[in-house]
Order: sequence, then C-alpha cells, then structure tokens
Amino acid sequence: MEQLKDHLGRTFKTLRISLINTCNMACTYCSYSNEENQKNHTESKGKGLTAKELMNLIAQLHERLNFSTIRFTGGEPLLYKELPELIKGARKLGITDLNLTSNGLLLQKQVPALKAAGLTAINVSLDATDPLTFFMMGRRHGLDQTLKGIDAALNAGIAVKINSVIMKGMNHNQVIPLLKYAADQQIIIRFLEIMAMGHLHGKADEYFFSQSEMLQLISTQYRFSPIPRKQAATANYWQTEAGNIFGIIANESQPFCTDCDRLRLDVYGNIYGCLSNDQPIAIKGVSAPADLDRRLREALAQKQSIKFTGSKLSMLHIGG
Repeated sequence: MEQLKDHLGRTFKTLRISLINTCNMACTYCSYSNEENQKNHTESKGKGLTAKELMNLIAQLHERLNFSTIRFTGGEPLLYKELPELIKGARKLGITDLNLTSNGLLLQKQVPALKAAGLTAINVSLDATDPLTFFMMGRRHGLDQTLKGIDAALNAGIAVKINSVIMKGMNHNQVIPLLKYAADQQIIIRFLEIMAMGHLHGKADEYFFSQSEMLQLISTQYRFSPIPRKQAATANYWQTEAGNIFGIIANESQPFCTDCDRLRLDVYGNIYGCLSNDQPIAIKGVSAPADLDRRLREALAQKQSIKFTGSKLSMLHIGG
C-alpha cells in the first residue's frame, strides 16, 4: 500500500497515545489551578476507551502506518491500570521502541511491571531540583518520590531522559541545578520552551524563556558544542566538555514542524496530526481502509508548515 505523505514528505512514524486525561499533579503550564485539576479528576468528556478497544485501534493504525515508536502519555499514564498490558500488546505487534512520559511520582513501585512488560525508555518531567520550586511548578509535593522513581528506572536498565519546562520568573533559575543533576546521573536532560497550550494559549509570552536565553545561562557555567539534529527530532542537542548531553525543545524560537512524524491518539479514540490543531478526528468504529486513510490524511493536513502556533487544547488531554 502506498505510504501516506503530505506535500513536505511528512508521514506518521511515531504514535503518541494519551491514555488518561487526569493527573496527580497540577502543573502551572498544564492546569489552571488546584481546583481545576480536581475537577478534571472527576469529570471527563464521556467514557474513554477500554484497554481492548485502544489496543485494537493501535493495531489498526500500525497495520497502515508501520510505526517505529509508541509513546504513552497522559494526563499521568501511570494512573492507567492497564498500562503494562498495552505495552505487552504493542510489543506483540513488533514495535520495540516503547516509551513513556511521566511525572515519576508513582514510578518507583511500577518499574518492575513496566520493565517486565517491555518498556524501553521513560521521559520524566522534572521542573526543579529545589523542593519549593518543584511545589510551585507542580502544585504538589513529591520531589523525593520523583527522584527515587528515576533511580529505580535506571537501576532496572530502563533508559531515562528528563524533560524540564522552563518558565521565566518561576523556574528559570533551576536550569543550572537541573543540568548538574542530569550530569551527575549521567542522563540526558531536555529543556522545553513554554508551549501556548490550553489556558496559556495567547498568554505564554509572559513566561517565555527562549532557547538563546537558556544557552546564555548555561554558558556561564559550561562550555559546550552543538550536535547535528536528527531527522524528525523535537530537540536540538549540545555536548559539554565533560561529555554530558543536554537538549532544548525550542518549539517557538526554532520550530521542528517541517519533518514532524508524530500522530496523536486520545483516550476517546480521536486522532490529531498536530498540537496546533484542537479539532479531533474520530477513528473509533472506523473499519473500512479507505475511510481510515481519509481520516489519516485529514490528520496529516493539520500539521503546520512552518511553526508551532498552539491551541486551546489542554496538555492534560493530549499529552506532550
């Protein structure tokens, strides 16, 4: 069957699955407030898919697109009880690059099951190494839990990266401590420019801390050189003189839209071709190959040609 491509040659090779739209944190760039996050714990837009229904959709999409990678996101995916079964199911389809993005609060206890299921890598969201700043960013205590989760994953042989959203005036003073922590753990850290999503759509400039500002700050403590960007990579990477690698996901100041290969699937059976488009495309119940192809082409048409513009869609709903 002909490969699905758009006018820029883009296709879908990575599937990002939002398993759940609730979270045990209330990060400032994701949720309005503690109250709003609590509301999201108890209310949702209808009933989500069962694990079996979700696995059927994954298999259907993989048969058409031949994914190289699946990433499980949320909300907080470790709240999804059938996660190990989904990992096992995806591995049976022949997909071996199986990743997870998590805040790490529940990670320590779940590492053995995740490892046994076949998880290969985890991106842990960590926005501060200082407990007070950690609380200010996530509106929850739990820094020690997250750090213990990282240690448990590393000890189990699961690859770990750290994702740190940097917000001016809130945690930009954590860039150097976070970089030092990652270097001490010998893991890669990626700093993220704030994304204009959800309640920050049209308001992100107030907190925007750019790639150039991050590099300037890092240069006060480290010397580093750039690493060539890989095809479809979300981050630009650098290596310090000591050999430690850090990245920056500069969705605003240095967009990576032109070769993006990601497709997103939400908990209700809708696909999205881009975070900059909040119009869901339903594939639940679609069985005819021609109908599925039409909807995948709609999702491909959602991709931005030049740069990320954001949307009112909450990251709590669609993941990172």
